[in-house]
Parts: sequence; structure tokens; C-alpha cells
Amino acid sequence: MTFRPDIEGLRAVAILLVVAAHAGVPWLAGGYVGVDVFFVLSGYLITRLLTDELSRTGRVQFARFYARRFRRLLPALLLMLGVCVLLATQLVPAAQQETQADAAAAAALWGSNLLFAFTRLDYFGADSSENLFLHTWSLGVEEQFYLVWPLLLVAAYGAWRKSAAPSRLNLVQLLWLVAGISFAACVFITSIEPRHAFYLMPMRAWQFALGGLAGLYFADRGSNGAAASPRAAALGWLGLSGILATAVLLGDDVRYPGIWALLPTLCTLAVLVCGARAPQTSVIRLLSQPAMTAIGRVSYSWYLWHWPVLLLGGLVWPAPSPGLRLALVLSSLLLAWLSWRFVEAPIRHNARIVQPPRRAIMGALLLMGCAVVGSFQWQAIARQTLEQPAYQRILHARMDVPTLYRKRCDQWYHSDVLTPCEFGNPQASRTVVVLGDSIGLQWFPAIERVFDPTQWRIVVMTKSACPIVDAPIFYARIGREYTECARWRGAALARIAEMAPDEVILGSTQTYDFSPAQWRNGTARILSRIAPAAGRIHILRGTPVLPFDGPDCLAPRGALWDHIAHASCTTPAHDPHSNAVFRALQASASGFNNVRIVDMTNAICPSGTCSAQRDGNLTYRDGRHLTASFVASLAPALAVELNQ
Repeated sequence: MTFRPDIEGLRAVAILLVVAAHAGVPWLAGGYVGVDVFFVLSGYLITRLLTDELSRTGRVQFARFYARRFRRLLPALLLMLGVCVLLATQLVPAAQQETQADAAAAAALWGSNLLFAFTRLDYFGADSSENLFLHTWSLGVEEQFYLVWPLLLVAAYGAWRKSAAPSRLNLVQLLWLVAGISFAACVFITSIEPRHAFYLMPMRAWQFALGGLAGLYFADRGSNGAAASPRAAALGWLGLSGILATAVLLGDDVRYPGIWALLPTLCTLAVLVCGARAPQTSVIRLLSQPAMTAIGRVSYSWYLWHWPVLLLGGLVWPAPSPGLRLALVLSSLLLAWLSWRFVEAPIRHNARIVQPPRRAIMGALLLMGCAVVGSFQWQAIARQTLEQPAYQRILHARMDVPTLYRKRCDQWYHSDVLTPCEFGNPQASRTVVVLGDSIGLQWFPAIERVFDPTQWRIVVMTKSACPIVDAPIFYARIGREYTECARWRGAALARIAEMAPDEVILGSTQTYDFSPAQWRNGTARILSRIAPAAGRIHILRGTPVLPFDGPDCLAPRGALWDHIAHASCTTPAHDPHSNAVFRALQASASGFNNVRIVDMTNAICPSGTCSAQRDGNLTYRDGRHLTASFVASLAPALAVELNQ
């Protein structure tokens, strides 16, 4: 194949988008579409290479093909895994190292996408920010594609049949069939389980297939292509601008991939076609600039390094500033260049390494097996570390939750069925209702002490991640609007209005992605439904959020952590967002005579500073939930605020 510098430029666009999204550039939250660009490029290039071999020789040398794939991708991957595992033993809390080891082992086998798909790890969720090897999911998808694609092409081409001539038409028909079935499956699975559609290769195969079809339909014309074709130039610019626009317009609040993945896929195809038929157009010249091709050349290594560097840097410097994030990104680019210069490129261009191919494959499999064994050994060491006394208080804090969770009062997001739990005296003449998400209900240990259980009937209605705000919410964990929350909340409000309780306590975290107007108006609509029937209503201000995991910040780690980390495990109690939410809640409450806001921030964070521990006791069980023991100790302060 003729070298296409514009394809290197497209790789540069893709990796820049991915890195920008992971680095937290606010207007490029949809930069994850860069992975879609990579998938289309892989389908385009691999299909052309294989079909060229089929047309020349009538067959595919499978051993040589797989040996080349190992030579191209495995050395840099194993280098990244080895370095990151060593750093993780020093910087990552032992409680996280077990799952990190699982991901490292899966990545070494190019199967991390399967692990993440079936262990319910959401790419867009909070848990993803802890896994050093989450980004390797796309490598798993690509390698699984490389594994089956040659077999499908050979079968469709008919090279294995001696009685009939090979058929290019059969090959094209197969690609269209794969594209159609895979895309239909992708859209359907996205509607019911977005995580599987995101991570699993069969639901991404249509992108590879469309890339392959572009390679078959549009042959390269070389440097003599149409230099000034307005249509070709328009197609190319439309494709490139479409990729960028998709990255700007999309975010983590859409069901992806599904129908949305068509946008970056078709736009990438447009640029590829433009480069094949009219390589002298302005957009192709832009992509072929030395700066773009240089970035594209190291794009694989940069993809490997950028994510763990950002995560490990975030451990050492919690909540890094934009400047520090930029420094981490540039550091990962330097590591990528070193990896490319001294590992990836020398091995890639050394043909002797894959001779004979079967020996090269066996050697690669042996190295992968060693990496898996090493990951499991790391996991065993982490388990032993967790048994040490220094970690026992960390593990205890993790499990220090309100007793109501043992009674299954919270159905989480699976159901919209209202299941109130009752505590205290069921025959009491006075009733208090506690309604909220897990942040609101973390106050239950204190509420039990404030309201004498012999004199009060305490009714709990809780649903995790469900705000007590009448506004639609997109829930990243399920990849769609959280309709179960709206139905559950409506049923809870109807039950409260029917009960006419003496006291109602409402609570939600302040981190939901609502505008101030949504907070204000949505809360007012909630109050209008229950205020006429209730005695008094108290709205708990959201608990201050730590920019780090509280127990993990306090957990002992390796010598390197002790030498370079400067985490104080403290943070300011107030930030502009929480203050804006507080003002919106105050505005909502001002319209009702029996509603007031309860602000426990000073009790949680005295002197305006929140700490992961106080007087040797852990205050948070993660980054936003307080430990039940600490909440119980705040009962006197809560009683004052509730006028009890």
C-alpha cells in the first residue's frame, strides 16, 4: 500500500480528541469519538492489506499476519503495563490494587473490554476514574477484530475453495452484511444496555466493516488525484469539521454508541474517501503537515500512556489545576515518544523478529502469559497488605453505613417500586418522614438519635442517585434518562401527602448536573406537593464533597508515595457550585411558611475546612458519603438545627 500521510493526520486528530476529553477539557467532553475514528481507520487499513494479499496470492498467511500484529502492538503495551504496575504498587491504595491487577491481566490478554463489560464498570461513571487500564478496552476490541477478520475475509473471498474462482463480490456483500447486522445490534443493545454496546467488539464491527468497504470502493489515485476538485474538498472539510463538531456537541449524557456513533464514523469515511480520490485538496494537505503526521506516528504509544499518567498524577496531586493537567499530558507525550523511539519503532521495523512467524507467535503468547502471572502475583500481595492492622480502620470506614441498608430500604436504580422502611414506635402519635438519595439518608444515624424512637414513628424513603428535584436526570451508570427515579419520586410524594407527617426531612447531593433554575423550580414543585399536608419541612444542604477518596487518602502506601506525595487530605468546605445550589434551595424554600434549609456544613467542616479524619476517626467513607459513626456524633448539632 502507498503511504497515506493524511491517515497519520487523522490518527493525530483522534488521539488529540481522546486526550483532551480525558484531561477534562470542558468543551471537548465528547472527545471519546476519537476511538471511533481509530476503529474506522483500522477497518480501512487491515481490509485493504488483507484483500491485497488475497488478490495477489489467493490466500492469507495467517501466521505472518498475526505475528505482525503482535510485533506492532504487544511490546509497547507490555512496557506500559509493567511500568504502571510498578508505580501502582507504590501510589495506589491496596484496596484498589486487586481490581487494578484484574484489569492489567485482562489487558495483557487483550480482553479488558470483556472484563469492563461484564463487571459493570461504566466508561462514563465515577468508577472509571480509578482504573489505570480502562483505556485498554479499545485495544481489546481491535485485537478481537484482528483475530476474526482475516478468517471472515478468506471465507467470503472463497480462497479456501478449489472448485470456484475467488469472488470480490462475495467479499463486498459480506462486509455490508456485517455492517448492517452489527449496526442494528449496536443500536438495539445501546437502548437496553449501553455498556455492552460500548465495550463489545460485535457491536463495533460495523465501524470496521464500513472502513473496509471504503477501502474496497475507493482506490487510491496517488499524487495525481484531483487537485482542485470542489466536491472532494467539500467532502473532506465536511468530514473533518464533523468529527470536531461531534466531539464538541456530545458528552457523557447521551446513550453511546448507538445511532450517535454514525456521526464520527461517516465523517471519518468522508475524509478517507477524499484522501484516496483527491489527495491534493486543502484538507488532506492540512492533515499531511509534518506536525500532524508526527503526532499520528506516536498516537498508539500516546494512547497507551496518557490515561495512566493522568490518573497517577491525580493521586499525587488531587484535583489538579488545568496547568498541572497540561503538564501531565505533555509528560505522557514525552513517554509516548520514548516508547515509540526505543521500543515500538525498532521492534516494528525489525522483520527478523517475526521469522519464523509461528515462533514469534509462541514468544508473544509466552510474554502475555508472564504478564498475567505477574498481575496475579501483584493481586496476592495486595490481599496480604489489606490484612495488616494499618488497613483495618480503612476497611471499617468503607463498611460504616447506616443500618437502613441492611433492611434493603434502597432498591437502587433497578426498580421504581416504593418500599418505605419504618423505625421507632409504629403506634406513636407523631411521624417524621426522611426522603432522599444516599447523601440525604446518610444522616439517618443522627436522625434516629434526634427523634426519640419511643415517641416517634420514623419512615424512610430512599433511592440512590435519585434527586429530590422535579427535573429529568441522565444517569451515566445506565446510559439513559433515569425514568425509574421520576416514577419512584412521584409515588413517594403522593405517599407523604397522604400520610400528612409532622416532620419531613429532604436531602440530596449537590453534585447533580442541574442548572440553578432547575434546582430552584424543581425543588419548588416538590415542596408544592407536600407542604400543604406536612407540619414542618427541613431541606438538608448537600454534604461537602472531597476531591479525593477520604479513606484512600489516609491509607498507607509505598515508599515512593511517602517521598513525593503531599496530600493533606483536606479541602475547602465551600465552592461556587455548592453555594449556587444552596442559594437556589433558599429561593425555593422562601415561598413556603413551613420550609427551612438546614446547613450542617460548619459541623462537618469546622473553620471552613473539610478533613478525611477528625481526632483520629475517619469522617468520610468515600469522597462524598460520611461514615455512620461520624454522622451519629453530629446528632446534637443536628438537633439544634431541627429545633428538636
